[in-house]
Amino acid sequence: MTDGMRLAARLWLPSAADHAPVPALLEFIPYRKRDLTRLRDECNHAVFAEAGYASIRVDMRGSGDSEGHMADMFTDDELDDAIRVIEWIAAQPWCDGLVGMFGQSWGGTASLLAACRAPPALKAIIACCATHNRFDDDIHHMGGCLLTDTVEWGAQLPAILASPPDPQTVGEGWRDQWLARLERLTFPLETWISHEWRDDYWRRSSVNERMHAISCPVLAVGGWADRYSNAVMSLVAGATGDCWGIVGPWGHHYPFAGEPGPAMGFQQEAVRWWDRWLKGVDNGIDREPRLRLWRMEYQAPADRMKERRGAWIAEASWPSSRITPLVFTLTDGRLTESPGDDPQPVAVPHDGRVGLAGGDTGYFGRTGGLPLDQRADDALSLVFDSDRLEAPVDLVGETVLVLDVECDAPVATLALRLNDVSPEGGVARVVYTVRNLALDDEGVPPVTPERRRRCRIVFPATAYRFRAGHRIRLALSTSLWPQIWPTPSSEPVMIGAGEARLTLPQRTGDREADVSVSFPSPLEPMSESVTVLASPSISRNTKHDEASGRLTSQWTNTPARVRFHATGVTFGSRTHCEHSVVPEDDNSGHSRVEHRLIFHREDWSVAVTSIAELTATPTIFQPRGRLEVTLNDETVFVRTWSPDIPRTCS
Repeated sequence: MTDGMRLAARLWLPSAADHAPVPALLEFIPYRKRDLTRLRDECNHAVFAEAGYASIRVDMRGSGDSEGHMADMFTDDELDDAIRVIEWIAAQPWCDGLVGMFGQSWGGTASLLAACRAPPALKAIIACCATHNRFDDDIHHMGGCLLTDTVEWGAQLPAILASPPDPQTVGEGWRDQWLARLERLTFPLETWISHEWRDDYWRRSSVNERMHAISCPVLAVGGWADRYSNAVMSLVAGATGDCWGIVGPWGHHYPFAGEPGPAMGFQQEAVRWWDRWLKGVDNGIDREPRLRLWRMEYQAPADRMKERRGAWIAEASWPSSRITPLVFTLTDGRLTESPGDDPQPVAVPHDGRVGLAGGDTGYFGRTGGLPLDQRADDALSLVFDSDRLEAPVDLVGETVLVLDVECDAPVATLALRLNDVSPEGGVARVVYTVRNLALDDEGVPPVTPERRRRCRIVFPATAYRFRAGHRIRLALSTSLWPQIWPTPSSEPVMIGAGEARLTLPQRTGDREADVSVSFPSPLEPMSESVTVLASPSISRNTKHDEASGRLTSQWTNTPARVRFHATGVTFGSRTHCEHSVVPEDDNSGHSRVEHRLIFHREDWSVAVTSIAELTATPTIFQPRGRLEVTLNDETVFVRTWSPDIPRTCS
């Protein structure tokens, strides 16, 4: 790098690379190329090398085998490094000077941010499960509400960064490099919680703040079971250059491993993309519809679905002229297309049990964790139902609710779920959002807070068909545990129901005229030889302590423990998460996540255990952290963090 630090990389070259330089592809992430993402890396990079590309996987500064220190996510230093890596690749004898960049999650966002800098060698990117808006569509906040997911990531990221470089590749100085990295580790949860609204901290690393700067072609890929999917349609709508989007039914995965299915052959579609923009092959991918979407429909709710009912649809451009507003008024427990006549404000129920049917958020690609039948949550909520639909209603895009809200509390929450009520009685969640009423529509505290305010609440985008005979339901509550952190008090929240307008993005026109959309099936994994020592497993349960009244939702995730034959390393991990609350006590929330990584090779064994916890009073957030690292069963590093953070608007 420009400051002398060295970053570690793994490079795949096509067999003909010694005869002529070829275009190159970059994946730039902090997820340890030697073990943590090794199998996934090989599924992508080996295929791209076979297709005639130099494909390179780089560990970010301060991670894996790379030197240096990572202070936080998406910093200017990180982006400077990405640009330097692109320039370095373009200058190598095996590269013809043309570079593409891709990644999933952090890597997808890094690709978008690099494209905003427009380095001359960067000719195209693919961003999978990326975020374009780090305040509203990342792991930390949603609608200005603090997500408990941030506690999980607050345990996982320190564990990843505290893990050692591999002595086999770094050499004799590996231990000094490792200990220096440990000494500089920070507690990122403290920073994330400290920024309670959309301030410069979130803006500077949000792509939507500089989307106009992207000039190279972009392929954005997402999944409806992953909240990051909101980025895809926003990028297609807002990018000034060429941008295409694909959203399937899956969660936070590369699409070749997508669940719920159907999964897609991501590598084959990616090769088509690279061939067009890096090799100039006229293969028609630039003539594909700008949006290809899996349109979901009702399916009996379940924790896990191998396949999601629906069909592929396409929009030639976005926004689309086929989308017309379907407007409902909220009145007397009904969604009606007639004007409302409820003159009196209606109270939104407050019950700390709402949310227990919500499932996981899907951020980390865990198996299962989909939302369950919503009837239990709906029974504790303010509900508005449409009449039974006489014909199917297709939604594509963002649902918007405009309503007047009254509340005496300085901080309050509104949680909103758009549900599908089947004739048999089952209720499936279609899309949901939350809103911190202490912030305005832009996500910042208003200059003059008012007891009564008008809110415009935008749901994440979706593609969904309500079948004939079903009902559309809007459910409102003032809590959603354990997805979001409870507010300090339960002061009543009132809404002007008769004046509220729910606008659905109805897709009209001849459904039979849709362009046919299909994707190749996923390839068989092209991974090196490994021995699976333990199969992956995940368990979830909810328990109620009758003496204290405390409700605890917990899960334990243990991915496969494997031995890599090429490196001789055995790698495994385990995450245990607990979220508990006494529903009648708004300040009783407690989240605790323990994340453990192990690395073992003959006489070398490292274990990293990271714990993050969060509690709060009405005025103080109390995150706590502990990191313990052992080498050959001897403790070499322990650090604890216990900041108190003023709580002002969440």
